[in-house]
Amino acid sequence: MQDDRNFLSPVYNVRPIPIEKIRANAYNPNVVAPPEMELLELSVWEDGYTMPCVCYYLPEEDIYELVDGFHRYLVMKTSNRIYEREKGFLPVTVINKDLSNRMASTIRHNRARGTHSIELMTNIVAELKKAGMSDAWIMNNIGMDKDELLRFKQISGLAALFADKEFSIPSEN
Repeated sequence: MQDDRNFLSPVYNVRPIPIEKIRANAYNPNVVAPPEMELLELSVWEDGYTMPCVCYYLPEEDIYELVDGFHRYLVMKTSNRIYEREKGFLPVTVINKDLSNRMASTIRHNRARGTHSIELMTNIVAELKKAGMSDAWIMNNIGMDKDELLRFKQISGLAALFADKEFSIPSEN
């Protein structure tokens, strides 16, 4: 457990990271429609980057993997005018968490803002269950209630997601 008196939020250490040293994660379920992407590009052009992206540093690869900010990252990757103005650097804060907690962070950031792809959310629930995370951990860390978690487990169709539950087949009368 961290000592809250000495905790310093990552936002107080924003770093300019070359876009070539950043990659998307494989689990982000957030989807932005083309009109909103155009608006985001305009926003970054007009206002600059006002929020840093959140990354995890992978020292063995010397790469930063996105936890939050994929669409801000994508704007720089696809907009020459922004890439040139920013000299190819993206503002980043770094968190140091294991994969399950990075996934949870991504979901918390996204759910606070918008909607998700059902398919990708289902995949994340499956990955968290495979990683040994309990239903309670998933509900507490990514803001799901029991019914929502059950729906994602049902959608996945993976029996392994129900391995920690006892079920019985009703008898025929």
